[in-house]
Amino acid sequence: MAEILVIEEAVTFAAGDGTHPVTRELCHAADDIARRTGHEWASLEVALPEALLRDPAAFGEAIAEASRDSWLVMMGSTSLGRDVMARAAGLLQVPLAQDCTAYSVTDGSPTFTRPLYGGKVLVDVQLKSRPMLATFRPRALPAFDGVARVLKHVACRSPTSPVVQVDVCAARVGRTLGVTEADVVVSGGRGMVGPDNWHILEELVSVLGPRATLACSRPVSDEGWRPRAEHVGQTGQAIAPDVYIACGISGAIQHVAGITGSKCIIAINRDADAPIFKVADYGIVGDLFEVVPALTQAIRAFGDS
Repeated sequence: MAEILVIEEAVTFAAGDGTHPVTRELCHAADDIARRTGHEWASLEVALPEALLRDPAAFGEAIAEASRDSWLVMMGSTSLGRDVMARAAGLLQVPLAQDCTAYSVTDGSPTFTRPLYGGKVLVDVQLKSRPMLATFRPRALPAFDGVARVLKHVACRSPTSPVVQVDVCAARVGRTLGVTEADVVVSGGRGMVGPDNWHILEELVSVLGPRATLACSRPVSDEGWRPRAEHVGQTGQAIAPDVYIACGISGAIQHVAGITGSKCIIAINRDADAPIFKVADYGIVGDLFEVVPALTQAIRAFGDS
């Protein structure tokens, strides 16, 4: 087994075809760290029996089994990655650097950077135990443009082992792009008033192209207006799109913590004192039910010209 492993998150757990895009981003980090430390690296595909395909406990055990003799093991900080890597860390009895956004290499050893307190503080973490385990936020690193060596670990467990069944449901038929993968994210908050008004944001997403998708704040998902998979923020998905458009979102610190990686934040809110404007690159003070349709129409007209 390679000394540095990137754990693939396959289509079984991620929306879309193939592996989760964060895998290629971690391959970039693995290749860089390997060149700077002299270690070998590879991408690891974990093959589980069909009965255990959606069992995170089995996935975590398989990671622990495959990486016991490795030096560094990394996986994306997705819902699945945070779950299975925590299980693997527990089984290996080693610490885990969770939800990292950057790394550096000093004296032949990596240092991981992760945010704390809603992103107000960045902490550098050095792990002394072996193997070192870390998860990285999607889109925090550039994608690897080379060819990765892929290893396969075939896992099996006793039929008497407890199985946790995870049901994977599509949020919408025909749209598979997750919030962590999109280049442009249009997000709605309580200012949307109710679940029947989301067609306004859906129309905006449609004119922004195939690399755009919908998201929401926590109160929206708590109310059941939108699927929890769309919830972005400290307690949801941390995202780093090229453009984040916040519609009717006040900008609570927990929400802002999950969007600080965005390259450009556009806020639309009728409250000029809303905290979201403090972190926005561009702000529009106005009624979103007037502003968003006008924005959609302008983008559509630009595309037709």
